[in-house]
Amino acid sequence: MDIWQEKAELRFAGVDRSDRITLAAILAFFQEAAISHATVLGVGRSALEEARQAWILSRFSVFVEQRPRYGDAIMVRTWPRGSEKLFALRDYDILDDTGKVLIRGRGGWLVLDLDKRRPLRVEPVIERLPLNEGCNALLSGPLGLTACGSLVSAGERQAVYSDIDYYGHVNNVRYVQWIQDITPPDILDKAGQMRLDINYLSEILPGEETELFYSSLDCTANLQANGSFARDYPVSASAAFAYEGRRTSQGQVVFRAELRLGSK
Repeated sequence: MDIWQEKAELRFAGVDRSDRITLAAILAFFQEAAISHATVLGVGRSALEEARQAWILSRFSVFVEQRPRYGDAIMVRTWPRGSEKLFALRDYDILDDTGKVLIRGRGGWLVLDLDKRRPLRVEPVIERLPLNEGCNALLSGPLGLTACGSLVSAGERQAVYSDIDYYGHVNNVRYVQWIQDITPPDILDKAGQMRLDINYLSEILPGEETELFYSSLDCTANLQANGSFARDYPVSASAAFAYEGRRTSQGQVVFRAELRLGSK
């Protein structure tokens, strides 16, 4: 089993008014750990760029069972989990200083042809990576989300300098920050547990306008929260939301997400 781990401390920029970690900060920790591990495994940014390829996050699911607080010492871990169709799977978790798992996640990554901007088969890239069979951070993710019919507009966001990453498009963490910004802040502050599922459907380029939509959901409606999947969702969900981003110029959907929050 090949698990990468990094010690960290939760800093001020990663907490909200409740003094606890935000969803965007969690994805930022996971992103950096994945980059470091891929480099060590020989499939990092430089190795793929030699073949004009790149890793692109396409789906992500994360369950926050307990939110660490400002100043807490944490351990961020990640490991490959094989493939599913076009996706290379990678699992993640965050532990406290006693070894208790606080946060668990799974991402579905694509290998992108940088010239054609199209996904490639992942097998040639991941065939030499460990499978870590049976080592599942999540049992129910990453999910493919369907459209929600009752969304209302929450305004537009332009992709500006601070949104854009090395590959010239909006970074995956920024999408989550946008989601946070259109969610009632008091609900986010009070949430003790969180489950976020997000699908990145199309890249957003510099200067492009994205209209953001959201609506409330029945927080008990997701069938994935039943039976063996219950461990991956809040014990008692108190609020749930669906989100969608659409490219303003074309109406094309660029991302979908669902967020479930619990008070525990």
